[in-house]
Amino acid sequence: MAPDWAAPPRVRALSTQRIGGVSAAPYESLNLADHVGDAPDAVAENRRRLRTAAALPSEPVWLRQVHGTAVADLDAGEPAAAADAAYTRRSGRVCAILTADCVPVLLAADDASVVAAAHAGWRGLAAGILESTIAALGVAPRTLSAWLGPAIGPAHYEVGAEVRTAMIRADPDAAAAFAANARGRFMADLSRIVRQRLCAAGLERIHGGTECTFEGAGRFYSHRRDGRSGRQATLIWLQGPPDR
Repeated sequence: MAPDWAAPPRVRALSTQRIGGVSAAPYESLNLADHVGDAPDAVAENRRRLRTAAALPSEPVWLRQVHGTAVADLDAGEPAAAADAAYTRRSGRVCAILTADCVPVLLAADDASVVAAAHAGWRGLAAGILESTIAALGVAPRTLSAWLGPAIGPAHYEVGAEVRTAMIRADPDAAAAFAANARGRFMADLSRIVRQRLCAAGLERIHGGTECTFEGAGRFYSHRRDGRSGRQATLIWLQGPPDR
């Protein structure tokens, strides 16, 4: 699926679904993660199919995501050993984020000078992954557009008080994204928190965030729903020479 946003023509982006691959259950079928127990040959074939179907200019840079705040500069050579975001200013380098409930966030500058992808789970949000990514881009936040990919919706994301406390400690406005339930826990709206943090950072144009991974069993992987699960990918890159 293509993001529904007004990014410059030179900015290319997509978010995969779980169909069209070769992985067997419980990873069927287009699992793109090599760390979840799927057969390596199946993952390699799925990645090959993605490159071909999307006409990618290069192999995506697959990060080792750890729910932290490290941001990889893909133009500086090898990315960090562990990172939860990546950015590039050069054509043909593909930023990639793997998710199965967390929020994949794409960022693009209005002048197509830089693009980024970030992995926003509650731990990364509380630690500041979005703010770290925006700072790394070196452009005014108001010149950035954001798109939020498929993630678990508020009707299905139950968390404990410790998660709510951590999020409110990082951002008091996050309290509005939690609703107490009958089990003494909370239902959390992760995409709403992402939107709030992006707005607080200075972004004015934020799109997406409407697709629920938990509810879309035939289209999306969901770790919360299935336990053992594959991962979909959200990608962004720059195509062609800079505009003159």
